[in-house]
Amino acid sequence: MAALLDVKNLGISFGGLRAVNGFDITIEKEELYGLIGPNGAGKTTVFNLLTGVYRPDTGKVLLDGEDITGKKIIDISKAGIARTFQNIRLFKKMSVLDNVKAGLHNNHHYSTVEGILRLPRYRKVEKEMDEKAMDLLKVFDLDSVADYQAANLPYGQQRKLEIARALATDPKLLLLDEPAAGMNPNETEELMDMIRFVREQFHMTILLIEHDMKLVSGICEKLTVLNFGEVLAQGTTDKVLNDPQVITAYLGE
Repeated sequence: MAALLDVKNLGISFGGLRAVNGFDITIEKEELYGLIGPNGAGKTTVFNLLTGVYRPDTGKVLLDGEDITGKKIIDISKAGIARTFQNIRLFKKMSVLDNVKAGLHNNHHYSTVEGILRLPRYRKVEKEMDEKAMDLLKVFDLDSVADYQAANLPYGQQRKLEIARALATDPKLLLLDEPAAGMNPNETEELMDMIRFVREQFHMTILLIEHDMKLVSGICEKLTVLNFGEVLAQGTTDKVLNDPQVITAYLGE
């Protein structure tokens, strides 16, 4: 059976600087996988390459057997990759419910005319999206704040909302960029439980970037370590975290 994500020899340069070089990764369906490395190692650049923010100079990206290399952001989203960001990017002035509904537009459609004139199809689709969005919010215990403005939620709930919105796009692969950034230890524990829950409840494949080694060792089954844009180590979490090269490069020992 083909891997859900299969990346070969991915690379990109910026002004002569090789930011990512020869990057390979294979992630099986429903795997919880970590991408780690020092600051500036190229981790977020890899996410940008996978999601269409950057177009790679070299390499190939296959998602569930489909070649998505160099496709536009919207096409990659529709193919089945969703992401969150280190700095939460919600529609702060919109309601919690409307933030999730924004993610549902991948699979729910009506024309501009139907929307302007509030025709029956518009009302039907909006009702379906309201119900689906509320179902997602219930999963994350956010249904009671559905009408709140997103900006008014506490930090931990904003992070939950961003993940709920990503899941609303009905992805095959969820990319989490430093989900524990800015969280205290209790919030990080809750986040770990939530990520496990998302994987099990939605049969989701997850790739995450994270600096919190407790979180990484607690939930990731496999790791890839990046250093200066190249793969330094790859394999099971225990094996990688005990690799002397990784300890030297990443932990500075």
